Amino acid sequence: MPTREVTQARMNLIVAGMMKHAPEQSYTVADRLEERAARQPDHPFLIYEGRTISYGEMNRQANRHAHFALSQGLRRGDVAALLMENRPEFLYLWFGLAKIGCIPALINTQISGEALRHALATTASQKLFVGAECLDRLDSMPDMLASLSTCVVADGEAKGMPASCIALESRLIGQPDGNPDPKLREGIIGQSTLCLVFTSGTTGLPKAARVTQARWLGVGEGWCGFLGLGPDDGFYCVLPLYHVAALMSLLSNALAAGGRVILRRRFSASRFWRDVREHGITVAQYSGEMCRYLFNQPPTADDRAHKLRVMTGSGLSPAIWQAFQDRFGITQMIEGYGGTEINVGMMNIDNRIGSCGRIPFRDRSNARLVQYDRDTDRYIRHPDGTLIECGPGEVGEMLGMILNLPGITGGRFDGYTDAEATEKKILRNAFQPGDAWLRTGDLFRRDEDDYYYFVDRVGDTYRWKSENVSTTEVANVLAEYPDVETVTVYGVPIPGQEGRAGMAAVVMQPGKRFDPVAFHQLAATRLPGYAIPVFVRTRANADITATFKLRKVDLQKLGYAPEPGDDVYVADPGAGRYVAATADNLTRLGIPGGNQESQPS
Repeated sequence: MPTREVTQARMNLIVAGMMKHAPEQSYTVADRLEERAARQPDHPFLIYEGRTISYGEMNRQANRHAHFALSQGLRRGDVAALLMENRPEFLYLWFGLAKIGCIPALINTQISGEALRHALATTASQKLFVGAECLDRLDSMPDMLASLSTCVVADGEAKGMPASCIALESRLIGQPDGNPDPKLREGIIGQSTLCLVFTSGTTGLPKAARVTQARWLGVGEGWCGFLGLGPDDGFYCVLPLYHVAALMSLLSNALAAGGRVILRRRFSASRFWRDVREHGITVAQYSGEMCRYLFNQPPTADDRAHKLRVMTGSGLSPAIWQAFQDRFGITQMIEGYGGTEINVGMMNIDNRIGSCGRIPFRDRSNARLVQYDRDTDRYIRHPDGTLIECGPGEVGEMLGMILNLPGITGGRFDGYTDAEATEKKILRNAFQPGDAWLRTGDLFRRDEDDYYYFVDRVGDTYRWKSENVSTTEVANVLAEYPDVETVTVYGVPIPGQEGRAGMAAVVMQPGKRFDPVAFHQLAATRLPGYAIPVFVRTRANADITATFKLRKVDLQKLGYAPEPGDDVYVADPGAGRYVAATADNLTRLGIPGGNQESQPS
């Protein structure tokens, strides 16, 4: 095990890079792209479906999109929503908007209906750029399209689009490809909002978090310094660009290094290693689920025949961690912890199995782990009201001291577009009068060596299929089911699976019956695929709290095990319905649970 001093020295390399960018600086992401395009115009920047786009071409395309945005009346500080799958046009628009000081609001491509309406409204988007592949997300929003100027970005074969929309491709003809006047982004500084990225947070509908110019640039600078990245490195991007994992943690690294990005629409376990070998990829991201899918692929003789040397991400299961590295020959698996809006971060640079990071010296970090009672949803405090820090082995919530120091980007909490939601994340007077701390909503434990281990999330979200699911959003949809009395949504673990699967506990009105077909149809019609509850538990009587909520903690302890008086169902996507969670059905659907007793028919 490395000494604390060795770990800290390695971490200092990352910090040194991040410190190169300050809240007050006038240097922006647009400047970084233009600088790269001038320095290495012919060097590959993006490789996508057989096409190679150089730094120079990326910059020219971004310029055309910037000039088009100007022709549409967009100006510095305006917000334009971007709803599109991973493809070059996403980046043309993202960089192009940044060049004129506009703020892209990045929309999850899996949402629709009220969730999409909320996303557009909460960001005050003045224009929507939508990929043709996502047009069906707008089918239920004719009124929104009538009031919001919308541009459609073609995707392969032409397809019909609403008459009120503008076809972007035809409007780009004749647009200049020279850099827009930098005065258009005059006043944009490091602390200015670069883009808005949605996060479920811990309560309510997804919130639009602010990502600043300096933070985005600093992440890339820090990782390049630590990993020694340069123009010869290839970065594999298969996670969605509307998430900071891809847009910031990977793209900023590539731009800082002057390397190339191999972009895919989505992750494919069968194609992953073929791409890695073909394109000489050296750096890739992962989620825990990705690693398990890759590990479950049949072994081949060339599993280690590649140049991939480092993978960064979160959620890697300790059960396959070492075996994954051994099989595929990955030198560094850097498990980390952070978040779109979170002002603390950790990274496991020592390869301590199961840990997401180390804080070797407490006084050099703004993170504190405090005692928290999950059953009562309250902090445990000293008699004087101050919080109590956790000792080794104790589970508590991670807090981040909010810092606003001149010249330093780290420790700041940039918040959301919603001022009330921003304030709710802040805990004041925690250790002394006047202090302010960010509630991460994440539970950890630490060991004697100050390695930290993620335990769970508190509040009203759970993570499934690499997505944070808002229980409030799901419950609001399911509450529309006819004759339902109460519905509570939460996450439950499935052995061998990362994250938590969604479960809805439903109490029907007296005399009314639960219909597993109609309930699944409602969920599948109104919710993104990852948010459809995997399980449903129907209860004859509601065991409610004083605030008229089902006792979620007790329900979570049950998981999807049988309980006298309850019926438990499991989603059968192929059948388009929920079926009884019998041992046979669970086995057929690949879910452990052979001890399940008889269940409803």
